[in-house]
Amino acid sequence: MQTTRLAHAKRLVVKVGSALVTNNGTGLDLVAIHDWARQISILRSQGKEVVLVSSGAIACGMQRLGWDKRPKSVHELQAAAAVGQMGLAQVYDSAFLEHKLHTAQILLTHDDLADRKRYLNARSTLTTLLSLGVVPIINENDTVVTDEIKFGDNDTLGALVANLIEADALIILTDQKGLYTADPRKDPEATLIQEACAGDTSLEAMAGGAGTRVGTGGMITKVIAAKRAARSGAHTAIASGRETDPIVRLAAGEPVGTLLIAGTQPLAARKQWLADHLQLAGRLHLDQGAIDALKAGKSLLPVGVISTEGDFERGAAVACIAPDGQEIARGLSNYGSGEARLIARKGTAEIEELLGYVDEPEMIHRDNLILTR
Repeated sequence: MQTTRLAHAKRLVVKVGSALVTNNGTGLDLVAIHDWARQISILRSQGKEVVLVSSGAIACGMQRLGWDKRPKSVHELQAAAAVGQMGLAQVYDSAFLEHKLHTAQILLTHDDLADRKRYLNARSTLTTLLSLGVVPIINENDTVVTDEIKFGDNDTLGALVANLIEADALIILTDQKGLYTADPRKDPEATLIQEACAGDTSLEAMAGGAGTRVGTGGMITKVIAAKRAARSGAHTAIASGRETDPIVRLAAGEPVGTLLIAGTQPLAARKQWLADHLQLAGRLHLDQGAIDALKAGKSLLPVGVISTEGDFERGAAVACIAPDGQEIARGLSNYGSGEARLIARKGTAEIEELLGYVDEPEMIHRDNLILTR
């Protein structure tokens, strides 16, 4: 039931679309933005962590520049995004400051999440911001993207961010009440789907239709985003942003809109991804103390690494080798091979002295590591 699934979510990604952010293209909806900040502040007071993925930069820029129609020129779109991003960031910052919450603006492209090193950097930044009580506000970096590196819509971006930070839930706020069995604007017999499996292939057939005149998405992109989010164990709720307190009510487990259920828990899904889909770039040879620590569910520290093999960068997948020569685990290294050789057998306190900086205290964090035997 939706009540028990979302009510237990501790880390959430909330995505709001252009039509909501800009009140259907008429300019930034200050009332709505301030209300989302209020709702998210309530979740923060409950101990929940929230990342906000917001569309609206291009639409805001269009309004500021006096453009009635979305331009087709890439350079004009990028210019509109650059202008609009300023207004968007200012409004969000002031709205959250009313509730004594700091925000951080993060602009991403597909390359940031496709490249392992940048993926790990983005993940570390986001988890650090959340630990500091900051609300990260993420948008696609529309000022620099091209067709080759763009997400295409912020529903996809929301799902990938949910994957990135192992969110328990993705909440997509839209101008529709949820997913219907057919387009309710055309079929009066269409009924709201309250709950379904995120991987149900029949959902895509039900979710026809493009986005609004100020956005690029549609219900189909939300269904596909839910399927992406489910791969890392996040449930997805699709609901109207014009409902009363939709974020607070969904996080409390109320049956608002449509809930698309993931089949596995976030950490379990991530561990399966680590086990099945990574090509190994190197090997770390560990002492028995490190092996015992890994089996106890702890992270791998540099002091437990005897030696390294291979030439790899930060974020690469590496094998952890036991004293008997067998692979015991695999994971994403926080340090490149050159750095790993320097800090092997050294205590955490010595990392900064040896390297001049500290990326992470662990060689491999336990969330980025899975035992293989």
